[in-house]
Formats: sequence, structure tokens, C-alpha cells
Amino acid sequence: MRQFEQHANIKFMCKWEKSASEMQSALQQIYGDSALKKSAVYDWFSRFKNWQETLEDDQRSGRPSTSRTEEMIGKVRQLIRCDRRMTIAELEQEVGVSHGSIHAILFDDLRMRRVSANDKWQGQWFLHHDNEPSHTALVVQQFLAEKNISVITQPPYSPDLAPSDFWLFPALKMGLRGTHFATMEDTKSNATAELRKIPKEAFHRCFQQWQDRWSMCLRAQGSYFESDYVSVAVCPTIRVLYHYSGDVSTAPRIYPKRKR
Repeated sequence: MRQFEQHANIKFMCKWEKSASEMQSALQQIYGDSALKKSAVYDWFSRFKNWQETLEDDQRSGRPSTSRTEEMIGKVRQLIRCDRRMTIAELEQEVGVSHGSIHAILFDDLRMRRVSANDKWQGQWFLHHDNEPSHTALVVQQFLAEKNISVITQPPYSPDLAPSDFWLFPALKMGLRGTHFATMEDTKSNATAELRKIPKEAFHRCFQQWQDRWSMCLRAQGSYFESDYVSVAVCPTIRVLYHYSGDVSTAPRIYPKRKR
């Protein structure tokens, strides 16, 4: 009965355009230890966003099971290892669980970001952005999966690790600073024009700096080195200090080095 009630609350909050994380927080405040787990909240959030009306579990309505057992997770992991081009739809059919459960297994349990909702992978480029809520929102993750966009996992508290943060956006701001635009279309056209001015060599340098940052992080191996820094930023007057968190299971934290 408690689960049925929580399903109804999730459906109600969907009508109010609440995010899945907001729903999970609200349910935890109301139900405490009896609240649905994060994966279940995201599952039901996805269902109601896809216009499901029933509050009953899938088993009662004759739809695929939404259970996420260790056996099910292991089966999905094995399928992906055997065929990295498998789509979400194919996985649903193969293991007999709902779209929401497959999504939760891939993104929450297996931490995967490369399964496509389309039939075939297209392109060989990868997206690297930070962990801002606007980037990690469920709707964004679903969009990236559906568009077959592979995402590089971003370690927490590392705002200057992604190329767009340490190079592209600052370069764009430098070119547009002091300029005011009357409409959104003017903003888009001028930003696009500015981006097209960037030479190919600048992108090559950016990718090399990107790899330099990886290498510095890997060499740290869990150590602190607050006195060391490497100059890999946009202009010579800006430097960044790499500071490892000490936990080898996480990637480094990066802090800007203050000017003296």
C-alpha cells in the first residue's frame, strides 16, 4: 500500500514538473526508511513522463518486469560485454524488463554511458562536461542516450577538467566581451561566428592540455601536492593547481591558483 501511495505522489509531482531528484528528496522526507529507492523513483518518473497512467506494478498490467536483481544486473552486464552496440530496446526485449529498469541498471548500477537507444552507433566523438545538475538530470541523460552521444565520466569537484570549462568557454567569452545583443538569435549567430574563428591548431593544443591534465591526475596516485602546479590554461597569467583528494577511487579536485 505504501508503494502504491508513493507511485501516486510521483505521478502528482510529475504534473507539477518536479525533477526526479526533487521527488526522491520529498519521498524520503515523508516516508523515511520506507521511501522508494532512487532507482525506483527514476523508473516511475520515466513511466509517467511517457504518459503511463496506471499506478500498478508492471507484473499486474502484463508489461515487462521492472525488477533489478543481481542476476538481472549481471545478465545485462554480460550482454553489453558481448555486444557493445546493443540498444536499450534490444536489452528490454532480451532480459524482459521495462525501459526504466534497463536505464537504471545501465546508468546507476553499471555506470555505463555508451548504450544507444538507436539501432546503430553513429560517430566516434565523446562529450566531456562537468557534474552540474543541468548535465546530470535524467532528461539530459535520456537525451544523450537516445542521440547516441557517448559521455566521459566526470569526477566530482573538478570544474577545470573538461575542455569546454578550461578553454572553450573562456575563449568564447573573451571574443564576445563588452558586446550586448538584442535578441537570442543575435547571440547565437555571433557566438557561432566567434567559434568558427578558432583555428584548428587551437583545438589541437586544447586536446593536448586535456591529456596533460589527465596525466597529472594519474601520476598523483592519491597523493597531495599542493605546492605543485602546471600551466595549461588559456593565457599565461592563469595557472591551475591540481589537488588530489587522496581517495584513489575518485579523480582529482582542481582549484584555480590565486594570483600573488
